[in-house]
Amino acid sequence: MTNDEGSSTDRMTKQGFEAARNTSDFVISHSSLQSRLIATDTGLAELLAKIDPVDRVAIDTEADSLHSYREKLCLLQISLPGVAGTDDRGLERRDFIVDPLADVAGPASRGQPLQSQQRNRSDHAKRRGWAIQPVQRTGCPPGAPRIDLAPLTAALKQKEIVLHGADYDLRLLRRGLNFTACRIFDTAIAARLLGLREFGLAALVKRYFGVELGKHSQKENWGRRPLPGKMLAYAINDVHYLLPLADRLETQLRERGRIDWLRQSCQRAIEQAAVDRIRDEDELWRIRGSAHLRDRPAAVLRALWQWREKEAEAVDRPPFHILQNRELLDAAINFAEGEIPDYRHFSARRRRAFQEAAQSALELPESEWPVLRRRFGQRPSPDTIRRAEELRHRRDRAARELDLEPAFVAPRSALLAIATDSSRATSLLVPWQRQLLGMTA
Repeated sequence: MTNDEGSSTDRMTKQGFEAARNTSDFVISHSSLQSRLIATDTGLAELLAKIDPVDRVAIDTEADSLHSYREKLCLLQISLPGVAGTDDRGLERRDFIVDPLADVAGPASRGQPLQSQQRNRSDHAKRRGWAIQPVQRTGCPPGAPRIDLAPLTAALKQKEIVLHGADYDLRLLRRGLNFTACRIFDTAIAARLLGLREFGLAALVKRYFGVELGKHSQKENWGRRPLPGKMLAYAINDVHYLLPLADRLETQLRERGRIDWLRQSCQRAIEQAAVDRIRDEDELWRIRGSAHLRDRPAAVLRALWQWREKEAEAVDRPPFHILQNRELLDAAINFAEGEIPDYRHFSARRRRAFQEAAQSALELPESEWPVLRRRFGQRPSPDTIRRAEELRHRRDRAARELDLEPAFVAPRSALLAIATDSSRATSLLVPWQRQLLGMTA
């Protein structure tokens, strides 16, 4: 693959590079943040007026999966194109943060008070790190109505949405806002269609703009309020470069005649994100490492897993905050062997419930022990293996010629499924993938 960074469409002037490199500085300014954080219906109405005339909107999300039992949408970052006549260096790009939790943030999690840095008001250096309503629990001023995001989802429905690695964001937006996009531009897919092996957002921003994106806030609690300036800076930086990045990737895809491939893959991404991933309720407790457990130890593990779920839901924390998977497995084995494991961080009530759950499982009759459900797959026939190998050879040849990842052209599992049943090709591969494999249907 040729180095497209040197082409005229991607070469940045020294002035442009310096501007892009410094664009993240604005999010540290409180005055700038106050105009970009949307936490009221009035602020949302002003944002909708800015969204209305544009065709393309960049979106990123932040959730609290590491800090609550049920993952929820905590922030929605939106970037809009600059006004007509401005340059393409990001200087006039408009970035906003919508707070879906405005006026509804719950009480502080134990050990993580929402106002933790406000306890010592004389510590000015610490207080400077907070942004927006440093005295309020949420981003919503006292007496303001809860923000209604239905008008926002209706407005976004009409736009092309630019995302990076769209599946997670699309699923989160569907669960959190009942929003399903009609058109998307996934910059990760676009990069892979250009043959780029490093297609993470940070790698792409570094490649095209020479900017290092910080990742210090990835595991922070996005459900806390108010959010420190560094977290808001992180949130905005993850969306700020998406529109110019999409412009550059789109130009290169058009030059290579692959823009239709992008549209096909993005449409498939929308369809896949709209399908719920359903797991067997009877198998949820089978965590990693549990495959070797049988009989009574398996029954204890199931009971302890169910106990942990109830405990986690009651305090709205992820299950691993109650007990790690490895500890859960060891505890099941220990209980089955007549030992009583204990953990210093357990309260008396939690310790008692933990032991009662194990005891109830130990008293179960053998007929109620879990039964291991083996998944017997039908061994592929010689003809099926031969067809799969033929498809693999076609795929690998096309991937070499186009400098694409073979697995991106078609995963090995898809090749075997198609070799077994050719009618599955349409559901497993989009038209450009089938074309490269020599399939006309």
